[in-house]
Amino acid sequence: MLVEHYPIDKRFEELLGYFPELSPELKKIDGYLEDEKLYRLIRNDLAKRYPKTKKTGRHSTPVEVVLRMLVVKRLYSYSYAETERVVRDSLSMRQFCRVYLNDVPDEKTLIRWANVIQPKTLEKFNERIMQLAVERKVTRGRKLRTDGTVVESNIRAPSDNRLLADSVRVLARTVVRAREVLQQNVQEPFEDFTQAAKQRARQIGETLRKRTDAAKEIGRQQYQELLEMTQKRWNRPVTFKNNCMSDRSKKPNGCSKPWRRSCRERSRSSTRPLDVSSRENRCPLPKDREPVRRAYRYHLSRQGVSPGGIRTQDLAQ
Repeated sequence: MLVEHYPIDKRFEELLGYFPELSPELKKIDGYLEDEKLYRLIRNDLAKRYPKTKKTGRHSTPVEVVLRMLVVKRLYSYSYAETERVVRDSLSMRQFCRVYLNDVPDEKTLIRWANVIQPKTLEKFNERIMQLAVERKVTRGRKLRTDGTVVESNIRAPSDNRLLADSVRVLARTVVRAREVLQQNVQEPFEDFTQAAKQRARQIGETLRKRTDAAKEIGRQQYQELLEMTQKRWNRPVTFKNNCMSDRSKKPNGCSKPWRRSCRERSRSSTRPLDVSSRENRCPLPKDREPVRRAYRYHLSRQGVSPGGIRTQDLAQ
């Protein structure tokens, strides 16, 4: 059952007389968190954790406590474990988080509740904070600048087999979407090599782990097969791009410009791992492929990682 807050503890109020008051910044934040709209935004999300969270079950951690502890975590850049420890050891933090003399929720509890809060709710929460700041003349609110912290992150080093399998997958997806646009203009059968390329890439990785001469020879043959799959898939977007251009010349409302650009970009991107793989494995390819110097960046961008080993998701937090 969802609990909104703990009852006020008179014994705790008597103890506070012997300790310093809250810091000025916590006092101001405490005033903002008294806003009913902010509280309801978080409460509505926490109430959706389970179908009957509002009516049945054990008493939950109060919504007010969860909200304020997450604010402390964000304010001081604590981890969940550090937030639990600081709130438990400090009477002033217990007062701010409205825990009083009750048990402080552990880190796992905080993580579970934090995962329930939706990104859209956080956007509305920030908008409401900005509105309150403008009303209290703390800021004019003409511009909003977001900040992020860049941190190091472990990445999975890209390999040729994964680059090629990823190219086949993306090109196949683009072809499927283009067929829906072209409709009756495409009569050629479509063969999807996505699963085959994925399995071949996995087999290459397993084969090369043996590090024997026989394994290297088998791996070279498997690379050649994967290159042939990618070569066939690369030719498909070029055909669709040409069909789009001819369709555009016949009809004023033919293929849209984004679809032609997508086919062109996907076909170019797929040549990057092709060139790198063919160069390392000495597999002959036509010389009209543009030289690739950004295959590494292409793979990292597909995985959501920047070349420096930094997750792009972290930049938005």
